[in-house]
Amino acid sequence: MRKQRHKEYANCPVEAAFDVIGGKWKAVILFQLSVSTKRFSELQRILFKVTPRMLTNQLRDLERDGLVYREVYAQVPPKVEYSLTDLGRSLVPALVSLKDWSETFIFPDIEVARKMSQEDQDKPE
Repeated sequence: MRKQRHKEYANCPVEAAFDVIGGKWKAVILFQLSVSTKRFSELQRILFKVTPRMLTNQLRDLERDGLVYREVYAQVPPKVEYSLTDLGRSLVPALVSLKDWSETFIFPDIEVARKMSQEDQDKPE
């Protein structure tokens, strides 16, 4: 279960936003659900590094915070689908902006900076 850092966020709305979407997999889950409704197994296949327990916990947090809707179909075997709520869809422009920023800066600039930093650390003093 997500631990809320503060009861009120009067001074920092960014902290409030990251408290809701800042889990390791939450933004990625939201981005994948912005493409289409998905079943748990589909999300697991796409996010192959996430454990089933972690995926379950992150989905529960997102559902509890009103960003994700979980629909359970009464059939055998049980079928559960996840989709974005209106509140979750309101985050899509921000997620697309993060994706665009990442494509523009992470690969060319930050990866180079990390490599240079690592080389500096590896140099004997």
